[in-house]
Amino acid sequence: MIYTVTLNPSVDYIVEVEEFITGGLNRMKRDMKLPGGKGINVSRVLNQLGVANTATGFLGGFTGGYIEDWLRKETIDSDFVHISDDTRINIKLKAGEETEINGAGPDITTAEAEQLLHKLDGLKLGDIVILSGSIPPSLGNDFYGRLIAICRQQGAEFVIDTTGQALKEALAQGPLLVKPNHHELAELFGVAINTREEIITYGRKLLEGGAKHVLVSMAGEGALFISGQEVYHASAPAGQVKNSVGAGDSMIAGFVGTLSLTGNLLEAFRAGVASGSATAFSDDLAERQLIEELRPSIVLSQL
Repeated sequence: MIYTVTLNPSVDYIVEVEEFITGGLNRMKRDMKLPGGKGINVSRVLNQLGVANTATGFLGGFTGGYIEDWLRKETIDSDFVHISDDTRINIKLKAGEETEINGAGPDITTAEAEQLLHKLDGLKLGDIVILSGSIPPSLGNDFYGRLIAICRQQGAEFVIDTTGQALKEALAQGPLLVKPNHHELAELFGVAINTREEIITYGRKLLEGGAKHVLVSMAGEGALFISGQEVYHASAPAGQVKNSVGAGDSMIAGFVGTLSLTGNLLEAFRAGVASGSATAFSDDLAERQLIEELRPSIVLSQL
């Protein structure tokens, strides 16, 4: 079974205006409310791919209820800890370019945090736990480490999609996959990265640090997959980019979901790039039909 953990989910309120006037009255051209949070995005795309999974984390208040209702309508299994504080709302304002205003997240009590830790006690060998996104400040910076410790104790694999110190600390525990984009990779090592060769150099450092496989997304330049001594490049399919939210999460879903079904690393890489691209070409997350249409167009080449 695949489990996704979203510690700080959100309702993403997307507002589009013709032109944003600071200090004046702005009228919406269109708006959408979507369930947000990186792990939740992964669960939704896994569901599109027909891969069984369970979404967990923390949900609270009317906003948490909105997310849970949405997942229920999409027939996604969920097992969240219900907290007393409200799940946050993130505002994404589109007026030519996109401006984001993200909530900090709810206050989570010690008892609520312990409930989530206990939910992972039932993990078993062969399970995969996908840990994605930011940590609410109330949980402390070491909470991912506590979740990873349970995964290892229970014999489950884990994937981590976060940045900075939390990612560095997780590497030594042997994640199945890490997936920075090229900007995050440069930031992680405090360097400027300008060439594909430099991406490969620093991607290999993630393997040396303990990761089993590394995906590096490069927007219109496609993606790199680094595993063992091998490096592969995937082309980016042609299409109109509509959406940057959730493309990386979709890539993780495509990779992990396909790997769990087939055991084939290269097909998992191809599916990951197809899923990420399908989300970039959509208003919401990728749907299965578009993923399958794009999949044959992804050209893999060994470097």
